[in-house]
Amino acid sequence: MKDGFIKVAAATPKIKVADPFYNADRIMEQMDEAVKNGAKIVVFPELCVTGYTCQDLFLQETLLNGAFAALKKIVKHSEGLDGVFFVGVPIEYNGKLFNCAAVINNGEISAMIPKTNIPNHGEFYEKRYFESADVLGDETELVSYKDLGDEFIPAACDEDDDDDWWFEFGKVIVDLSDIMKGLKIGCEICEDLWVPNTPSTDYALQGATLIVNLSASNDLVGKDSYRKNLVQATSARLIAGYVYASAGEGESTQDLVFGGHNIIAENGTVLAEKKLFENGITYADIDINRILHERRKTTTFGRKVRKEDMSEVDCEIKFEDTKLTRKFPGKPFVPASVEERARRCEQILSIQAMGLKKRLEHTGCKTAVIGVSGGLDSTLALLVIARAFDALSLDRSGIIAVTMPCFGTTDRTYRNACDLAKALGATLKEVDIKEAVTIHFRDIGQDKDTHDVTYENCQARERTQVLMDIANKMNGMVVGTGDLSELALGWATYNGDHMSMYGVNAGVPKTLVRHLVKYYADSCFAMAKDKKARELVGKVLLDVLDTPVSPELLPPTDGKISQKTESIVGPYELHDFFLYYMLRCGFPKEKIRRIAYKTFTEEGDKKADGSPLSDSYYDHETIDKWLDIFCRRFFTQQFKRSCLPDGPKVGSVAVSPRGDLRMPSDASYALWN
Repeated sequence: MKDGFIKVAAATPKIKVADPFYNADRIMEQMDEAVKNGAKIVVFPELCVTGYTCQDLFLQETLLNGAFAALKKIVKHSEGLDGVFFVGVPIEYNGKLFNCAAVINNGEISAMIPKTNIPNHGEFYEKRYFESADVLGDETELVSYKDLGDEFIPAACDEDDDDDWWFEFGKVIVDLSDIMKGLKIGCEICEDLWVPNTPSTDYALQGATLIVNLSASNDLVGKDSYRKNLVQATSARLIAGYVYASAGEGESTQDLVFGGHNIIAENGTVLAEKKLFENGITYADIDINRILHERRKTTTFGRKVRKEDMSEVDCEIKFEDTKLTRKFPGKPFVPASVEERARRCEQILSIQAMGLKKRLEHTGCKTAVIGVSGGLDSTLALLVIARAFDALSLDRSGIIAVTMPCFGTTDRTYRNACDLAKALGATLKEVDIKEAVTIHFRDIGQDKDTHDVTYENCQARERTQVLMDIANKMNGMVVGTGDLSELALGWATYNGDHMSMYGVNAGVPKTLVRHLVKYYADSCFAMAKDKKARELVGKVLLDVLDTPVSPELLPPTDGKISQKTESIVGPYELHDFFLYYMLRCGFPKEKIRRIAYKTFTEEGDKKADGSPLSDSYYDHETIDKWLDIFCRRFFTQQFKRSCLPDGPKVGSVAVSPRGDLRMPSDASYALWN
């Protein structure tokens, strides 16, 4: 439960229809198993004590009495178990029968929550047996255990203390916030999820961060996908965790088959899903702190239900450090599946190109100027410009690709820059800036043999001056190439490569830039005009992908790049990971450190095939070092981001001072140190 994580479980036991004592034994077995595996919240299917498919047997006193007795056994078994259990059971109250979720905690029933929306259509005729929670009115009722029969009184009740003899009956929130900040649970039952105005909406607006659903949803062709989408979308709409436990094998197959489709989701992401037709327990780690973070920043998420409209009941669980089974991908910006990655790349490239298209169209520019270095960022930007020109039906000769060799330029990157520009039909222009930079060194008194930051930045600013002046001369605009990761770290020369008229890569992290270029290399050779040019584009792009990331501002060694960015500023794989979880999820530094250890160390998590979640392994000291540097640079370099050029946002993380990151340039990073 440290860092806001709590382990939850959706449990589907194999039952026998109308055999409550057999079912109670199976339920108790899964209660023990779930607690042993660290689950604090355990959800069972709808009416699992009796079976959902009892039909007219629900009207038989024998079955109801058996269900009471079996529930008493389950409640007694919960004594000493560290968890809150939601168990489906039929309950007769005031002459009416209700389809209920019994909230069980440490030998007591904390609440009995009836189903609100009772279906009477298709294959479901529950109205024949059950009343809706609506008949109880808006207020919950305080019910005595005695109302259910003397034999039902739990062992935990103190016969000398009347306060122990009552529980809430109706719509209630289970409040665990005294034990874990923000943890409040709302409960709905099956059909409640499928209606336009769900009970979970009221629960979430009242403060519930976790919704549980006890269900008995049969399986038809395609229904599993619909059900998954429904749970996923509901968790997103409510900005909540959602635990859905459904009936499975053991229910009657007279007309229907139940697949035990258990789903656990969090704010639009499915964390775990059980394979159909396999009973068992599904686990996941819900991040309550992340849910609270999302609600804080989503100003349209409001509390519109009056507090007095909904009762709350307290339960007790121990505060413990949750052993995380949840995996955190090493590249959170990059989809894992090949198909989704290709779809994402195509969408991002379209966003980039359409953003530039609008800017060119609005300004009337028919010329775009870009500095090409043979590196990843300028390569991607050049491809985006070509796409935008095609969308405007402009001749690509209006793309002025400028190569500016200087002290650090290598033959490899120079050749790649020139070949790609020519193959794409751009106009290649070469401006050797060595002499201009040397004169500038002389003017400011810089020793050309002193390879310090002034030595580097003089070259970067000269490059930008050349591009700006060419753009003026040709009535065009300079297209920037800097990416999101560089902007987050402030890895840009102020008023050098930091500046342009439109930055097409501003929303793309470095780990994703590589995949976008690879996507072009694999599938977009058609951007070139003929077969020979297409082959050249493919060859160049693959070589660019194989080239070390470098600003090429220091002289090469034996003709090869000597200045490798990641050896100076750190691995972009780590920095993008830090960036995502700090900005997108609002994680504090220690929580980021914890999940980084879990993701990037050799003793950490692996993929299903045993391979690492990341490209490389790092030890704890290395992760600590670069995390410290990331936090320091992120805060101290905000002044560069405060005056960024326009550029398209392509994902949920962005650093534009006009929208996503309104942060003072002189904020202290002491709390993140």
